[in-house]
Amino acid sequence: MVGFPDSGEGPGWFVILPDCASAAPVAAALRTRNIQEVGHPSGRPWLLGRWSPGAMALGEAGRTKIVIVGEHAVTADRLGPAAGRIDTIAELDGLTRDLAGSSHLIASVAGRVRVQGSISGFRRVFHARVGGATVAADRADVLAALLGAEVDEQRLAVRLLNPYAPHPLAGEPVWCEVNALGMGRYLALDADGRGRPVAWWTPPEPVAPMAEGAPAFRQALSTAVEVRVRGRDVVSCDLGGLDSTSVCALAARGTAKVVAYTADGLDPLCDDVTWARRTVAGLDDVEHHTLAGDRLPMVFEGLRDVAERFDEPCPAMMHPSRCLAVPRLAAEHGSRMHLTGFGGDELLAGSPAHLHTLIRSHPRVAWQRLRGFAAQGPWPYRETLRQLWDDSSYRSWLTRAGDQLTAVPPPLQTPALDWGTPPRLPPWTTPDAVETVRELIRTAARTTEPLAEGRGQHVELDALGNNSRMVRQVSQLAGRTGLVFAAPYYDDRVIEAGLAVRPQDRITPWRYKPLIVEAMRGIVPAESLTRHTKDEGSYEAEAGMREQRAELLALCEDSRLARAGLIDAKVLHETCSRPLPPTLPFDALYQTVVCELWLRTLELERADGIQAA
Repeated sequence: MVGFPDSGEGPGWFVILPDCASAAPVAAALRTRNIQEVGHPSGRPWLLGRWSPGAMALGEAGRTKIVIVGEHAVTADRLGPAAGRIDTIAELDGLTRDLAGSSHLIASVAGRVRVQGSISGFRRVFHARVGGATVAADRADVLAALLGAEVDEQRLAVRLLNPYAPHPLAGEPVWCEVNALGMGRYLALDADGRGRPVAWWTPPEPVAPMAEGAPAFRQALSTAVEVRVRGRDVVSCDLGGLDSTSVCALAARGTAKVVAYTADGLDPLCDDVTWARRTVAGLDDVEHHTLAGDRLPMVFEGLRDVAERFDEPCPAMMHPSRCLAVPRLAAEHGSRMHLTGFGGDELLAGSPAHLHTLIRSHPRVAWQRLRGFAAQGPWPYRETLRQLWDDSSYRSWLTRAGDQLTAVPPPLQTPALDWGTPPRLPPWTTPDAVETVRELIRTAARTTEPLAEGRGQHVELDALGNNSRMVRQVSQLAGRTGLVFAAPYYDDRVIEAGLAVRPQDRITPWRYKPLIVEAMRGIVPAESLTRHTKDEGSYEAEAGMREQRAELLALCEDSRLARAGLIDAKVLHETCSRPLPPTLPFDALYQTVVCELWLRTLELERADGIQAA
């Protein structure tokens, strides 16, 4: 059983209750803690937890209350009239589609409640049946604490998959009896305390030509940055690749002082600092700081000292001090808002899997693009044609993926025209755990629908969901420095604007991220828009494993994953004793390490709770 997040400094949390008497015991349990509270129009408890000043906007009229929590520009003056026009929770769709920024929308309308996060999953909604009522929260561990729930070891086994678990298993909480909303859903709570997910969003048709799509994307991203910068004296930004460069340049157009940070890599070929200096030279009044690669904590450094609390295993657990290096410096410079380029890769680089649809609608254009991608791969001719003409469903692909969990990973030159990269379990996974994961995938394959009709959009949305969940945890970690860690590319309006652009314009083998290049002309210095390189971090991972091998081997001793029967600690120890084989990517080791660390932090938390008692 897990305890509540501490009531001191750190990430906040909140719980949403239905407007019914059966939710009263949950409210009573929460009120024993140092919390804030907002009531239903009826007077019953509704929203309880801890949130930072300025994060919430509230409007009410009659039997309707609307709350927005997060990064937004909404005021009570706007929400009050909106509440006066709402008679049902379904009527909030219009307000939802107009919101800029990243936030939770929570509404109580005539005894019914709507709880909604963001499309990407950066703002998540979890729910569980607690006593006689369905209760929602923005953190899974808060609901687990209310339930007295234990870790769901079957779901935890899924987290060992590399590169990540497939939809819909990836987003499932690792706590028994706790569930999460899927992409494009909100939770509806009725007056009897029952809850059900309701679909409110589908991805846009990708039909906008670049001439229309680039200005629309420029406007969406500009607004997303303005929401964070407006009214502030100082903001900070990452300044590395083209995505963070664009966000930094947009922030520099405002009145706030911009302080930019570039972390240099250990890889001699890393050119982030060189390009960052060129960008700063073309912008006005941006204060720039660089962090030398050899001054940053290494990957895998300090694993035995990790005690940060997350509500699920998270890659940030491997090196929290590394993740916090820039936010800590930014906070020391007076920033309370830090902007990052996370999310840009998934949205702007796009997926070649769009060619699977494009070959059927625009064959001439598709063949041109296909030849370019195939040459760059290089993609094997026979496998390329097989994926291109294969019309099997996502369910079929998922079933095949479950059958191949222990197969040799596909080579790097494998075409990317399918529903995704088939996941693999690492060689240290126990046979029982393999069978558990296989059965979960097969069960999901019987009923699951893809995130979008076309393979390309499905792959992009799946990547947005998986990566945003990681950035969500980094954001909570950075909150300990007093910073809001903002990722504008994960905003709903930005995602919609990006996905609406025609894939033949947005994804090409001959240009690097053409959508952001066209959208940022006149904002990002012209020279910076010519960049087509990106530091991908494998050098740091290899150096970290070499220098911190003792830390890794120590995790194999009395492994909690081994206790649970999920891994063979001897096989893991043997693998970590030498360089990883070419067929085993670093990501496979990352997934296991963070699951092990997560279980250990739960033990520490329980021990602290017992001592405090």
